[in-house]
Amino acid sequence: MRDVLLNREKENIDFDFCLKKNAIGFTAKLAKELRAGFVVLDKEHGACRLVKRIKNKACTLDFTDFRGRDLKEDLLHRDFTINSLAIGLEDLFINKNPQDSLIDPYGGRQDLKSKIIRAFNKKAFDEDPLRILRAFSLSAILNFKIDKETLKIIKPKVNKLSKISPERIREELFKILDRPDSFGYLVQLDRLKILKVIIPEIEIMRGVKQGPYHHLDVWQHTLETIKQLEDLIRELKRNKEVRDYLNQDISSQRRRLSLIKLGALLHDIGKPQAMFREDGKTKFHGHERIGLEITENIARRLRLSNDELESLKKMVLWHLRPGYLADSEEITSRATFRYFRDTAQEGVSTLLLSIADQRATRGPLTSKKSRLHHEKVVLGLIKEYFKRKKEPKLVRLITGDDLIKKFKLGPSPLIGKILSEIEELQAIGKIKTKKEALKVAKELINK
Repeated sequence: MRDVLLNREKENIDFDFCLKKNAIGFTAKLAKELRAGFVVLDKEHGACRLVKRIKNKACTLDFTDFRGRDLKEDLLHRDFTINSLAIGLEDLFINKNPQDSLIDPYGGRQDLKSKIIRAFNKKAFDEDPLRILRAFSLSAILNFKIDKETLKIIKPKVNKLSKISPERIREELFKILDRPDSFGYLVQLDRLKILKVIIPEIEIMRGVKQGPYHHLDVWQHTLETIKQLEDLIRELKRNKEVRDYLNQDISSQRRRLSLIKLGALLHDIGKPQAMFREDGKTKFHGHERIGLEITENIARRLRLSNDELESLKKMVLWHLRPGYLADSEEITSRATFRYFRDTAQEGVSTLLLSIADQRATRGPLTSKKSRLHHEKVVLGLIKEYFKRKKEPKLVRLITGDDLIKKFKLGPSPLIGKILSEIEELQAIGKIKTKKEALKVAKELINK
């Protein structure tokens, strides 16, 4: 009802139904009739879900038993007023204007008009602590403000989020990251100490001072990187290739757009452990590899897919590479090939992160000239990425079997090393025929 009143279109339709009793039994029969998917979500409260695909879109129907003696008492257990709106099915089909029969015992309709997220039951966050995070995801999605009294209720209860399953945390977090202005919501979550409950590893970044290239500590720099990343994405919104790239679903309708922001949140998470002093300077050598391990632990805890995990790992591990390329006197074709080989599908994500990272670094030793040069190089590499994507894939000049037959080699890491070198030489145009490839192979074997 909330979305109907807001005239809000959704890509995948979902409806919530509340029955006096036996919701599971009713839905199981309905699922058979409709030939739809069926799953029990919470047996104790009679909660279950029916999913039916219609024209390549998922239609989700959630059913639950009354949590109380009647509907009003059931609605009392909802999270926020704007989600406590209901209508009887009979009224829906009989009345010309179903909104006239709207059941709204807690002022949800007025809060929709006022664009307010308001909890009306002080026990709402005890019944389900995930609602703490959902207040912010709804605020982000609908562009509503969270009521001050609701924030007061939330503050002493934030630690309850630690008892919520990581999968549920992940879903609400990604709803926030998916918004174009998630930076502001992440700052709110940080101020209320919610962010450290859902990703406790970030705490070690607070107060860690950096060298004269930086004007912020590691944590504040991290937040600033997310802000700069969102600004950069807005700047590039007319670039269809970048836009389509960021809108790609990586897993379960979670887009690369969201994932790159999580990458920005974690890109320097290895710095506190890597920090050391040498010749009076603060250094963080190897922080990207330490960060890689921490990132993997966080991704696994949040139950991210393998594709999401690999994408995040590439962003964190290689986020310094574009800077090294920009600092080179000449970017060789070999260096460019190796960058795109190593970053693979996250070549552009890592480049965008690099620009945001650079923009968030404004210490006394930085200069506008250096930053503009960095951006020019990186934006050129982004163009190169999409150019290469359109080119036909190179056909291998030789295979492992060719090497075994020609040089009587047994299975060994040497074969992979030779093939990798030949692939690189072929990609940069140094060799073009099988004969040339075998000649290189022979030279490598005889080294």
